[in-house]
Amino acid sequence: MRVWLRRTLKVLGVVLVLLGIAYYWFLVEDHAPGGGQFNIDVAELRRLANSFPGTKPQAIGVEQVAVYRFPAAAVMAGENWKMLDIPVFSYQLDHSMIIDTAMDEKLSKDAGASSFDAAAYRRMSKGLAQASLILLTHEHPDHIGGLTVQPDLGRVLRTTRLTREQVDHPERMSPAAWPTGALDGYQPLQYDRYAAIAPGVVLLKSPGHSPGSQMIFVQKADGVEVLFLGDVAWQIQNVEQVRERPRLVTQFFLKEDRTAVFPELAELNRLSKAEPQLHFVPGHDGKVVAALAEQKVLRRGFE
Repeated sequence: MRVWLRRTLKVLGVVLVLLGIAYYWFLVEDHAPGGGQFNIDVAELRRLANSFPGTKPQAIGVEQVAVYRFPAAAVMAGENWKMLDIPVFSYQLDHSMIIDTAMDEKLSKDAGASSFDAAAYRRMSKGLAQASLILLTHEHPDHIGGLTVQPDLGRVLRTTRLTREQVDHPERMSPAAWPTGALDGYQPLQYDRYAAIAPGVVLLKSPGHSPGSQMIFVQKADGVEVLFLGDVAWQIQNVEQVRERPRLVTQFFLKEDRTAVFPELAELNRLSKAEPQLHFVPGHDGKVVAALAEQKVLRRGFE
């Protein structure tokens, strides 16, 4: 064999090995980094849910406003390249509370969504205009974008409880953005671990996916309990297998703190076994939402 050919094959072999290592590291390897801790005290959540005076939510409505299409390998490290639907949801507790605000058609296109439901967005936007309380699981555009473009934003913001972390990190909202001066004088919510925010509704601080990430515990009037995970887990398989999104996604696109997210997933996995009656709603899992609608835990559509 000629010298140049041997050298070429050796270089090619080294390149292939390096590519294999990079693929494994950025798309497959998913060992939990050490150091992080996270605990959910369900007894305390229930106490706080009952500490706020008033009537608890009777029903939880859901609107699917848009859909992304991602390969499974982007949703959970080590998965295949089959394309998955990643729906964008907004939730309505009775007629008075909204959890997450999805995004309008322009933001959906700018953020790379594959489809947009204009009728669902109009219903969600109407719900925002009528709401007495608006909450966000975090400050990413597919959760906050619908809020930022409301025509009467000043009035809507008076019923919105943004946390200090959500206000302080506008860079995480892109391509969504606040109009100039929209938050002038706004007083954000500050809390350490849990915060009872309405009858049957408790916030759980869970930074990692973003600085302003929080889960939202809801205890309905009939005793049914729901935990909105936000994007701590995009889909329930992240919880079931305690597997994060791959480094390619978390490091280069989401700027996520994996040290914080892994303990959250581990605790949710533990909690799912210890409290099987507690219903989890991941950030973008259409199958879970469909199953909960079938069980009458959620109701399709806003009223």
